[in-house]
Amino acid sequence: QVQLVESGGGLVQAGGSLRLSCAASGRTFSSYAMGWFRQAPGKEREFVAAISWSGSSTYYRNSVKGRFAISRDNAKNTVYLQMNSLKPEDTAVYYCAADGSVAVVTTKPGAWGQGTQVTVSP
Repeated sequence: QVQLVESGGGLVQAGGSLRLSCAASGRTFSSYAMGWFRQAPGKEREFVAAISWSGSSTYYRNSVKGRFAISRDNAKNTVYLQMNSLKPEDTAVYYCAADGSVAVVTTKPGAWGQGTQVTVSP
């Protein structure tokens, strides 16, 4: 089972940028599709972005397209989420996720990180 640890969250003003990182343990990181989800207070957890094991395919929810970019470095066992032009509605706890299937990682991934808080002030 892969272990995931997120970092990079924080407080930023609207229009600013943050880059989240997710470090994965294990030697099979390159075989996992990876994803990012978020959960705002009082709301359900929602899919944000996903990337295939090779990095050749990426997927985004509509509201972050053109602002967020997911990438991965298989040599470093790390996946990133670059977030630009942040809005107050992006405020949430962001979770890293992993699964053997890119289709599953966008819906019910098998592994989760503990989350990192992102707060965007107006």
